[in-house]
Amino acid sequence: MTSSNASVNPSINPSINPSGRAATAEIRKEFVADVGNIRLDQYLAQQSVQLTRSRLHALIDEGQVHLNGRVAKPAQKVRLGDLISLVVPPPREWGVTPEAIPITVVYQDQDLVVVDKPAGLSVHPGPGHPTGTLVNALLARCPDIQGVGGVIRPGIVHRLDKDTSGLMVVAKNEAAHQHLSAQIKSRTVAKGYLALVAGELKESSGVIDAPIARSPHNRKKMAVVEGGKPARTRYRVLEKLPSSSLVELYLETGRTHQIRVHLAYLGHPLIGDSVYGRRSSVLDRQFLHAKHLGFAHPSSGQALDFRSDLPADLAGALDDCRASMQ
Repeated sequence: MTSSNASVNPSINPSINPSGRAATAEIRKEFVADVGNIRLDQYLAQQSVQLTRSRLHALIDEGQVHLNGRVAKPAQKVRLGDLISLVVPPPREWGVTPEAIPITVVYQDQDLVVVDKPAGLSVHPGPGHPTGTLVNALLARCPDIQGVGGVIRPGIVHRLDKDTSGLMVVAKNEAAHQHLSAQIKSRTVAKGYLALVAGELKESSGVIDAPIARSPHNRKKMAVVEGGKPARTRYRVLEKLPSSSLVELYLETGRTHQIRVHLAYLGHPLIGDSVYGRRSSVLDRQFLHAKHLGFAHPSSGQALDFRSDLPADLAGALDDCRASMQ
């Protein structure tokens, strides 16, 4: 499926979850372990309870899981024949408020929503921006995402920087959240970007394979650091321009600021990236757009593929660069 402006808006009752159970009801489950020598959180994650392992870990920490009648710990080992009880409490009141913020919905069904995020919109609340985020907007439009995968980041399975525009998929139930998260972890989600970078790259295509971690010199920045988390970015030069290059990039991993850090590491930072490069006279943000998103539908397995055109500010900056060649 290829879509840039289609919108599917099925009628959904937000008080019912995918199992048909009222979302406000407490859920209780019991298991008799049929395997042994496995961590408790890992065992529960294998029992098709439609909860991510991180959510299960949190429930164990909250005392909602008992092992043979006693409050359990996440790292406890399960033995053959052990009795495990799990309680999933009803959603709690929380501080993220739905807000009527305009967003572009590319696709929506009972399991997920794909949005074309504008630049300048943070994905979820955080220090300095408790409101006015994509999550606030989604809660107003898709109230069924509340509590899915967490309180502050409901439905979020991957992120874009505040000043990066483009495509994102958001889960609308726990099963979809777990399935999409697993696809991202296994690197089967296609995430393609367009970037305008400073200078001319030596190679017309290649792979940037350089580990990323918090910068030892500036804790607010990420950097290529020996011993950091593995990070791989594939790139292909699409167009050479005066003092810059238009580049297509695909992420093989999903580290914080990965594309920005990797391109700066090559000596070709994004045009307009004031953190890893320098400010631009033609743009007030970095030239980076998530133009392609492809993944398997969490329920049907159908291959979904979405494309997004450059927004007006980036298209205008690119046209200015091209005009300077004439």
